[in-house]
Amino acid sequence: MRQILTQGACFAILAPLVAGAAVTDLPRSNGEIEIDGILGDGEWANAVQIELDIETNPAENQPAMVKTTVYVVEDGQNLFVAFDARDPQPLAIRAFLRDRDTAWEDDHVGITLDTFNDERRAFQFFANPLGVQMDKTHNDLRGGGGQGIDASWDAIWDSAGKINDHGYVVEMRIPLSQLRFPDVTGQKSWGYDLMRVYPRDRTYRLSNHPRDRNLNCYLCQIGDLQGLEGSKPSRDLEIVPTITASRVSTTDEPGVVPLEADDADVEAGLTMRWGITPDLTANIAINPDFSQIEADVLQLDVNNRFALFFPERRPFFLEGADYFDTPIDAVFTRTVADPDFGAKLTGKRGDNTFGLFAALDAETNLLFPGLFESDSETLEQENTAFVGRYSYGFADTSSIGVLLTARDGDDYQNVVGGLDGRWKINDQHRIFFQFLQTETEYPEEVAVEFEQPLGSFSGQGSLLGYNYSSRNWFGGLNFESYSSGFRADSGFVRQVGVDEYRGRFGRRWYGADDSWWTQVRASIHADRTFAEDGRVLEEENTVRVGFGGDLQTWFQFAYEDGKELWEGVNYDVSDARFYFEITPRSGLFLNMLATYGDQIDYSNNQLGQGTRIEPSVIWNMTQKLLLRLKGVSSKLDTPDGEAIFDATILDARLTWQFNLRSFLRLTVQNTDVERNQAQYIEEIDEQSQDLGLQLLYSYKLNPQTVFFLGYADQYIDDDSVDELTVTDRTWFMKVGYAWTP
Repeated sequence: MRQILTQGACFAILAPLVAGAAVTDLPRSNGEIEIDGILGDGEWANAVQIELDIETNPAENQPAMVKTTVYVVEDGQNLFVAFDARDPQPLAIRAFLRDRDTAWEDDHVGITLDTFNDERRAFQFFANPLGVQMDKTHNDLRGGGGQGIDASWDAIWDSAGKINDHGYVVEMRIPLSQLRFPDVTGQKSWGYDLMRVYPRDRTYRLSNHPRDRNLNCYLCQIGDLQGLEGSKPSRDLEIVPTITASRVSTTDEPGVVPLEADDADVEAGLTMRWGITPDLTANIAINPDFSQIEADVLQLDVNNRFALFFPERRPFFLEGADYFDTPIDAVFTRTVADPDFGAKLTGKRGDNTFGLFAALDAETNLLFPGLFESDSETLEQENTAFVGRYSYGFADTSSIGVLLTARDGDDYQNVVGGLDGRWKINDQHRIFFQFLQTETEYPEEVAVEFEQPLGSFSGQGSLLGYNYSSRNWFGGLNFESYSSGFRADSGFVRQVGVDEYRGRFGRRWYGADDSWWTQVRASIHADRTFAEDGRVLEEENTVRVGFGGDLQTWFQFAYEDGKELWEGVNYDVSDARFYFEITPRSGLFLNMLATYGDQIDYSNNQLGQGTRIEPSVIWNMTQKLLLRLKGVSSKLDTPDGEAIFDATILDARLTWQFNLRSFLRLTVQNTDVERNQAQYIEEIDEQSQDLGLQLLYSYKLNPQTVFFLGYADQYIDDDSVDELTVTDRTWFMKVGYAWTP
């Protein structure tokens, strides 16, 4: 039952909606605060106390059903935050030991800090009841006019949590040196928000600030935190030396030639972060370890025309990534494959935001976009890469910016430059745009092999979009155009020579507090893609209906009907899609995406009937043992039922979390594809299997002070070998230590 508040208490909760967000004075304490998950006697005596007494989701600014008291204080060098989260059923608290940044399904509490108080970008710090850390940045303008989060951002801070007889307590110490903020005299004014996520039959969000669903921004609705007088932004220096070692055994003829071990490869590297001024930060990496430790999540690359997207995981590139974000994906740092040196400069001064990045890369990764498909190649030659970004903020969280990227190598060059902007017309309407000009030249042998233009050639890319969002209605219009000569070699644009028009329109309904459903969402979508010569490449008309309810369920059904041009034939295609997710109990999350309908067989130029099922499981089997399981089953048949291919992938990761800092993880990745040669124009392997095994031990004192030790095997089985045969075997180790003087 929801707690009943007096009329006066309700008025106090809802008053900010009328009078504007409240201002909270942040006191200073000279006492010692121990971060141990226990509210010690007198430790928080000088702190301001704030109640999280508003439920903003799924209810709309109703009294909170559980009591949460937050204590906030600073000492000139650190911000201290403690959450006393009461719970009438402590045994129902959802809390598991996890690696950092992975406990979002648990109970958790956190604070948002808009340190420039400009309603554009904010830092967020969260922890679950056991103290597992999660941090990210929030940008109201990121992603082409909408709201965006970047969970890849990591800070070095302290947290501790303990479950007790009344609920749980989480304490945080956030060093000011981990934050960027303006150096002003007197008191500082930061935007802030406090929240508690309370997952039970539904996921309840509790806060000290109400949320107006008629506003399409978050940071514009949070309160002000005033204090920190005399505190200076730190010119922090962080130096991280690393040592990496690996030994790889490989064979060019699996099953015929035994594995041959290479010499052990040991390398030392150094990365450094230096706060040159309060609003200017430099990152430098010399002979860095830019490799990622864990394998990417498997994706099924069967009957695909365009390159698959894999997110960036390497810490050097992740820091400050949103400084280089634009509506078109013109900056994608995984194009930097094996750099010997990297440098980055990011900063914000007043309304001006800028970022510079340069790297000397030992390899040159190339993506060749096309009208109907894309290709790729890696050249064993060096290139220098440069990215420059400047943005000027004006009016109400609007901005205009410029972008320049350049890659230069032996007989190779790619330069991209242009203008972009985001305009917040009002609280419901936003417009965003970008125009890019490119100049490219490939080595002659590469241009011939991949059927690219000889010599230097140019191209243009443009994007114009409009978004609308209110409490009940949402929609948008987008136009994208890429000429056939457009190349963004530092980014990720897979298709060129096209003009694409997209439109969407939809409505939301919200359930009452006592109803079995929380939200219903219905929308219609229309997409049209044209070639430069006017041919219609694709037509898509889609209807979607989704609703959420108890057990944190979400169900969505979509029906798509359209046309697609392939090899000169216009195919009528339609399919139905079903998505479902549920959390039936604490620590168990299930979801599944299923698709059935028409699908073009691109290899054999025919229309087939496709079935694709994608289940996944996140299951905390115990407080320390976690299973993450993702699978894909894709099958394509001819209209008369004869099989064309049957493909499955399995990505299973079993993790034993020893404590907050260390874990042991076994990863099993398997891809199995069977093809019917009778249906294929060209000769193919009728059966192929790839199996990868990895065992990884990880210890993280903080995001930069780390120790990794791992072992991996790779196996294949296809028509050329008789059984599953090992092709690669790797031992690897990495040690990194963050030194902060």
